[in-house]
Amino acid sequence: MKSLNSTPERLLAKSRRKGRDEITLQRHLLETEQAAELIFRLDGRWGQNWCRVFKLDSPQAREKFLLNLRVAALFHDIGKANEDFYRAVTEPQFFAQMLRHEHLSALLLCLSEVRRWLSQNSLLDIDVITAAVLSHHIKASDTGDWKWCQPKKAGSLQLYLDHPEVNSILARIATAASLTDLPKLPTESWPGKVFWSQAWRDGIASARQFSRQIRADKERLALLLAVKAGVIVSDAASSGLVREGHSIAEWINDTVHSSAISDDDIAAAILNPRAEQIARRLGKQFALRPFQQNTARQGPRVLLLAACAAGKTLAAWKWAEAQARERKIGKVVFLYPTRGTATEGFRDYVGWAPDADAALVHGTSRYELEAIATNPSEATKDKSYEADARLFALGLWSKRYFSATVDQFLGFIEHSYTGLCLLPALADSAVIIDEVHSFDRRMFDSLVSFLQHFDVPVLCMTATLPLSRRDELLKAGLKLYQASDDADFQKQESHPRYKLEPVADVQEALDRAVEAYRNGERVLWVVNTVKRCQAIAECLEQQLGVEVITYHSRFRLMDRQKKHAATIKAFQQTGAPAIAVTTQVCEMSLDLDADVLISEVAPVSSLVQRFGRANRHLAKGLDFRARLHTYLPEQALPYAKEEILNAAAFLAYLGTGDVSQRAMADALEKFSLDERQADGSARFLDGGYFATPGSFRDTDEFTLPCVLTDDLNAVKACLDNHDPYDGYIVGVPKGFLLGEDARRSWLPKYLNVADSNLYDPNRGFLT
Repeated sequence: MKSLNSTPERLLAKSRRKGRDEITLQRHLLETEQAAELIFRLDGRWGQNWCRVFKLDSPQAREKFLLNLRVAALFHDIGKANEDFYRAVTEPQFFAQMLRHEHLSALLLCLSEVRRWLSQNSLLDIDVITAAVLSHHIKASDTGDWKWCQPKKAGSLQLYLDHPEVNSILARIATAASLTDLPKLPTESWPGKVFWSQAWRDGIASARQFSRQIRADKERLALLLAVKAGVIVSDAASSGLVREGHSIAEWINDTVHSSAISDDDIAAAILNPRAEQIARRLGKQFALRPFQQNTARQGPRVLLLAACAAGKTLAAWKWAEAQARERKIGKVVFLYPTRGTATEGFRDYVGWAPDADAALVHGTSRYELEAIATNPSEATKDKSYEADARLFALGLWSKRYFSATVDQFLGFIEHSYTGLCLLPALADSAVIIDEVHSFDRRMFDSLVSFLQHFDVPVLCMTATLPLSRRDELLKAGLKLYQASDDADFQKQESHPRYKLEPVADVQEALDRAVEAYRNGERVLWVVNTVKRCQAIAECLEQQLGVEVITYHSRFRLMDRQKKHAATIKAFQQTGAPAIAVTTQVCEMSLDLDADVLISEVAPVSSLVQRFGRANRHLAKGLDFRARLHTYLPEQALPYAKEEILNAAAFLAYLGTGDVSQRAMADALEKFSLDERQADGSARFLDGGYFATPGSFRDTDEFTLPCVLTDDLNAVKACLDNHDPYDGYIVGVPKGFLLGEDARRSWLPKYLNVADSNLYDPNRGFLT
């Protein structure tokens, strides 16, 4: 090994790997520039769509983007030319680096000599380049743990800035940006000399001034965002492709620059096979409803409101078909609020596509895909949908049809690394976002920010939406289309599907449930908390002497899958009794068709969604009415008291007797509670020089992911074999976690341990 005071012959960008060539710093920086040029080339569809998404509309703005991206790519890791980083990639036990390499890279860009050199070309925005370099690992801030240039240990750091590889990169930047001469970089250790502290002070001052400027200069903000995200994408591509032995040029050409998707492609892959399946099930020729056809004619930015079971998903795919006809895109991304709804969307629609083109993307998708392979649907039979996991999110770039959770793609707006790596795919897509009524406030804020700042064809849809949220989406650029505007739909929506029969309390609800089940009816009971769900199911079992389905969020995933399937199967049988007690998990994309629906009073939009699980398909004829029994819960939580009181007023307004979906939709508008308005902010939009990850959702601090004590050995075996272990994870309230002495050193840090004695496969985790 070289002595600490000598300069290595070769600077390294990555750790040495047995059997692989060393990745020198010079090579990695040149390959990152190459990846940037190839992915975002301005004569390619991805580059053009990327610029459109960021609203870089003029040829000059696009040329400026690509030039600044290339220079930032060449600069982004130049700070790795230091003693600590070299030791970190050559000595297995060396971890204590004094300074993050990207912090040092950005500091070099704040040296007066470097700034003077770059300012020769007026197209170079030095602040944009500095911000992109500093934030490309999403670990840079002006305060806190990732404070810029905050040392992690005492001492001084030897720099290798006079190394031939560094000079070669500077020469490449000079060529790319038409600059003369080269700046002379300091050779003194950091932070010993006063010019280093001056460079940092200048950088902080520039960061603050830049943050103020981009609030008023939307074009400069667009350039910043495009370059910041572009550097992350290019770095991920150059690192991942080389690591896995791919040719950067060949892989990008084959994957990125494949042909655009056509309307005929979408019809052949999704719409036609789905229509044929529906026709076989109904025993007659399938025909689209007028509103489904009209949705496709509404343009690139639409808010679709249609009642439960109306056929919104088919309407959405018809809209995507129209978008592919009107613009050059390569993908359709269908986003759902939960993993369960995304998986169902994959089973019912995306799974029809060729396996090379279809992707399920969420936190437990690998496990779900294995379960789908074991028990395939008609759409997924004999198919394998796995992407190249070794390439992380880049392995999904070749896919054309996505069913995903909204976090996976829109999480970029809160600096999700996965979301940023998937952003080029999103830019090349028509995007459908389902069940937007269910978004928590943080998710909805992020959705509004996305719609305001990025030019993407988007269809948002739901059955119910409070007026305040509807107005926010319309102000953000969506065009409202209501299925009820079509005459044939008005007739169906106005038909009284339900009979409202409120009950006094939970005891009367129990009596009604027992009576209905014994009369051969299908009974669905929805409550607001897991604890009450478990207790009511236990009571019903004691009275009926039969197994009562219990379905909520506190099951191990492997058990929750079984509960999900059992619930759907039970309510598909019109000639046999069924009974299930569930929580809010039933409200979205769960195709249940109850004869009797019992519900605790919940927020108005939730109630309407719950009611949509009853008499869903009019299977018992037009004269049949599903009975809806509602009662006040013993406490408002997990909802606000105001929401429960407002919902009670909504139910009182509807009264008793027959009611239609139209009547409920009208009442929903009358009883919508006002919310604060989104301000259009997000970490990605507001970061300026800096970037740290945020949360896309309102965090649930009450429950944490756990492994049960009896499952520890099984999880260890999965980890050892690199198999998915998601099936064993269960959400457990904080008060029921076992202490640190129960943890195992091999468990991922985010997982806790809970007592198996408190878990029942039929009831879930018991509190």
